[in-house]
Amino acid sequence: MTTNLYLSLIPEALIASMLTPEEFGLYYAIGNAKRSRGQAVFFSVDRARLPEGAFDLSEVDTRCVPHPDGGPKRSLYIAIYRVLERIPRDAITALHLATDDGRVLTLSPTEYEPQTDSWSHLYQEFCPVSPRVVSSLDPAAFTAFITDDAQPVHVPRIVFAELTLGALAQDPVNGRADDLPYPNVGHLRDCLVELADDAGKSTKTVLRQMTQEVLFRTVSGGFHVGDATGLTTFALPSRDALEREHFAWWRSAQSTFGQ
Repeated sequence: MTTNLYLSLIPEALIASMLTPEEFGLYYAIGNAKRSRGQAVFFSVDRARLPEGAFDLSEVDTRCVPHPDGGPKRSLYIAIYRVLERIPRDAITALHLATDDGRVLTLSPTEYEPQTDSWSHLYQEFCPVSPRVVSSLDPAAFTAFITDDAQPVHVPRIVFAELTLGALAQDPVNGRADDLPYPNVGHLRDCLVELADDAGKSTKTVLRQMTQEVLFRTVSGGFHVGDATGLTTFALPSRDALEREHFAWWRSAQSTFGQ
């Protein structure tokens, strides 16, 4: 059996497992006894691309072995603190999104394609911090801003997703928001108005931290991993492709309630 390395974001951890991404997503989302449910967002990590000494992997090959009955070792925790910053972007080879009933969608890294049709963006940060913010910066500029060590508040590397703003993206004052599934849309609208009125402000916090599951159906621009060296994007398939090629995952994602 092959031993895989996974970087979990909810919570942040580096985990060795003999399960495939689909099996691990099912196990991580609903557990072995199937008594709990919860989303899983995790990356596949190429062990060969990890810097020497970044993690203690000396016992992985001796401890991540099949059980006496032949069953695979499901999880061996390697690190739970400041994990993302120790994993180079080029060591992250795939993103896996597991719904709360264990359906897994796997995304490959793609080139970031700038979008110029909106002045505002809604970002959900996942790791190493988890606020939700509105910003006038596109994903590349936001990454450069938040990972700039010349700034008093910064992180070495970040994972975030862009969420849909609907009509509020162009008109935060009068745009309709009844189709947005976020709590306290009035506060979101106020944050966008403040962002538009203050030319010196590029970001505004909407929620201080993510407290419930993310709504995968609200992801519009995909997921991003960024640092001072650049940006890696994991783009979500189009709505049509999700319905045609990933129907089971998409149906499950649509039934998830979060914030």
